[in-house]
Amino acid sequence: MILYGLKTCDTCRKATKALPDAQVVDVRADGVPSEVLAQAYERFGAALVNTRSTTWRGLSEEERAGAPLDLLAGHPTLMKRPLIVDGDRMWLGWGKDVQADLT
Repeated sequence: MILYGLKTCDTCRKATKALPDAQVVDVRADGVPSEVLAQAYERFGAALVNTRSTTWRGLSEEERAGAPLDLLAGHPTLMKRPLIVDGDRMWLGWGKDVQADLT
């Protein structure tokens, strides 16, 4: 199981604590492989882009209008976190539904 997130994100820390066997990948330092991003976008669509983030608010209208996968490749902190991958299964965020499914 791989957890894509940020070391400084409280939600990611909670998920990491609840999933001690998960390999944690810091998206700011290590990025997310393009094939994982593509699969996640195919599965979650626009929900993969966190439009409430500080990074999003700092983008120009022109940048925001770009292709979501290009935005996420250029600004990995725009991704809603955590993205949890286990084989061919994926979860996005750390809501009660994801917690119930994984813990």
